[in-house]
Amino acid sequence: MSIPAFFDRGPIRWGIIGCGNVTEVKSGPPYRFTGDFDLTMVMRRDKDKAKDYAARHGVPGYTSDASEIIENPDIDAVYIATPPDTHKQYALRVAKAGKPCCIEKPMAPCYADSLEIFNAFEEHQIPLFIAYYRRSLPRFNKIKEWLDQERIGNVRHINWIKTRTASPLDKSGTYNWRTDAAIAPAGYFDDLASHGLDLFTYLLGNIQEARGVASNQQGLYTALDTVSGSWIHSNGVTGSGSWNFGSYRAMDVVTIYGAKGEIRFSVLDEAPLELLTDKGKESVVVAHPKHLHKFHVENMRKQLFGEAIHPSTGASGLHTSWVMDKILGVI
Repeated sequence: MSIPAFFDRGPIRWGIIGCGNVTEVKSGPPYRFTGDFDLTMVMRRDKDKAKDYAARHGVPGYTSDASEIIENPDIDAVYIATPPDTHKQYALRVAKAGKPCCIEKPMAPCYADSLEIFNAFEEHQIPLFIAYYRRSLPRFNKIKEWLDQERIGNVRHINWIKTRTASPLDKSGTYNWRTDAAIAPAGYFDDLASHGLDLFTYLLGNIQEARGVASNQQGLYTALDTVSGSWIHSNGVTGSGSWNFGSYRAMDVVTIYGAKGEIRFSVLDEAPLELLTDKGKESVVVAHPKHLHKFHVENMRKQLFGEAIHPSTGASGLHTSWVMDKILGVI
């Protein structure tokens, strides 16, 4: 299949809107180190912090005004790394400017906003990527390899249990946007569970129906702190999940049940991948790269130059937003 190239040649000059902690090691450096990419300017509302980031990372330009990135003719593409409540306002402006964009996950706080973003980029036929970088990591592509090889036979069910204790920050009452219902209505579910649900659709196909229940059990913050959900993939595989952020211990365990075996792994932790069949147990450790977005960013380069389709696009990110809102009972 022929893939249309958006750019004929590099370098593709990137600007980052929101150069906070996530961009320090995890996501920012790959925009500098990937071939044919150049990180040209960063933006932060605090100009002194933007200047400091630029100086430490060797970025030539910095600003406190997003317009200087979005409307800058010397910037070709934009990475939006702000909290979710501002994703839509920036993304719509980037789409209007005609520039490819990568948006931090989740795509937006709700499916309706995600759909508006998706439609804006579709209307202008501009590439849109969502930073669900696990789709590009070798660790999770090893699991996909096992599934494609039918190592556990026909897949029947997937289950994820994710728990953790309330953190000192949660208990302190100090403001945290991740638990502010106005920014992240479902709190850590929005921030963390989105990674897993997106990964599950990558591994097992899209979800055709989902439902769930959610509440705030602890009263430590305005966002939800516990969610339970169930769903069914288009191929008939069923799924279930429980996410509780006030439990007595931390757990991150996914089990994929098949007709001939099981696969066990963690979404957020770096536990070994385990394959269990009647032939015994196989345990594999696949280390993450230093910069977690490395392969995600490299795959963006491939699509922008017409070499391969990126595994995490606006369409897949939109689907994940839909699944999350279905589990939360919003739609």
